[in-house]
Amino acid sequence: MWGPMDLGETTSDGTAGEAVDLFTDGACSGNPGPGGWGVVLRWRGTEKELAGGEPITTNNRMEMMAAIAGLESLTRPMTVRIHTDSTYLRDGITKWIHGWKRNGWKTADRKPVKNVDLWQRLEAAAGRHAISWHWVRGHAGHPENERADRLATGAIVRARA
Repeated sequence: MWGPMDLGETTSDGTAGEAVDLFTDGACSGNPGPGGWGVVLRWRGTEKELAGGEPITTNNRMEMMAAIAGLESLTRPMTVRIHTDSTYLRDGITKWIHGWKRNGWKTADRKPVKNVDLWQRLEAAAGRHAISWHWVRGHAGHPENERADRLATGAIVRARA
């Protein structure tokens, strides 16, 4: 687990006043196929990298796992900025999830929500924090997202082993 050593003041919602930045990415070789996820966490000038993978998965699941792993690694409630190139992840957690829950985890056309296990896990992990979601264009030279991508693609190699 990773978290701030000295939180200092907290905001009225109980989170630390300074934001943690999570730069996330997921990757898959084949879809489905071996996949990996990577996260670069930054707080007060300190950085940590996380990565993991699965032998058979999808790109969307790896995008979700990057955000989940980053959030679950925080030891206390925090103000968090998540930077992702996945509109599926951002829109799912900020827009679609409310309707899915209202519909018993079914889509608008009454089909089961894909990746419901990870949506529920992400919602639980996100509930501890004050989060803002930021979309960044993938493979456009954003240094931290490029690092997250390298972590994710490296995790694919390990997932194949």
